[in-house]
Amino acid sequence: MCGRFILTLDAPELEKEFGIRDVPADWQPRYNIAPTQPIPAVIDPESKKIELIRWGLIPSWAKDPSIGSRLINARAETLAEKPSFRKAFQERRCIILSDGFFEWQRIPGSRGPSIPYVFRRKEGLPFAFAGLWEVWKHPDGAWLKTCTIITCAANEVVRPIHDRMPVMMNGSEAWNWLSLTSRKDLEAMLQPYPADEMVSYQVSTQVNRPDPDHPDMIKPILIQ
Repeated sequence: MCGRFILTLDAPELEKEFGIRDVPADWQPRYNIAPTQPIPAVIDPESKKIELIRWGLIPSWAKDPSIGSRLINARAETLAEKPSFRKAFQERRCIILSDGFFEWQRIPGSRGPSIPYVFRRKEGLPFAFAGLWEVWKHPDGAWLKTCTIITCAANEVVRPIHDRMPVMMNGSEAWNWLSLTSRKDLEAMLQPYPADEMVSYQVSTQVNRPDPDHPDMIKPILIQ
């Protein structure tokens, strides 16, 4: 799964990897992005404009928006069948910008907190999560854009900590995800990112809570 991630890079770094020039002027580095928060997504491969979209997909037919907290992730294997994701997979795909995500190791028999790890591309390069988005109409008439991050089986780097990982894409792959139309071609993209292009390390348990957000949260913990 993917329940927390980071985007610490500035506009020039995003432009170099993705060709994005329209970065919001008030954008600040984020070290602990959590569900229900607005997250940086792109839905149009032509404009490449970053939009802040709420994390936790609310299907257009939903009566209760609280369903979004249960739909922060979508399994790649069942996108085309699940009612919550089927239409969005056909028509409303997005990319979600990041340069790292967290997963937690649970220690059997331990009463202590789960141990957080951060997973990144080598050299801290940015990437995009494959995502889906929807528009939901609130009873008061307001429209709300929401999204979910697609997950797949974990690669060799992530698997010791968790059996699932987000689908990660580099710049060229990301724009293909938005522009392709063939179900077969799209499903072929939903694969684990190459393990030899990733790194991971243990970080502070501060990230076990969703409210802290500062650079110390992604500093490596030295294991004795």
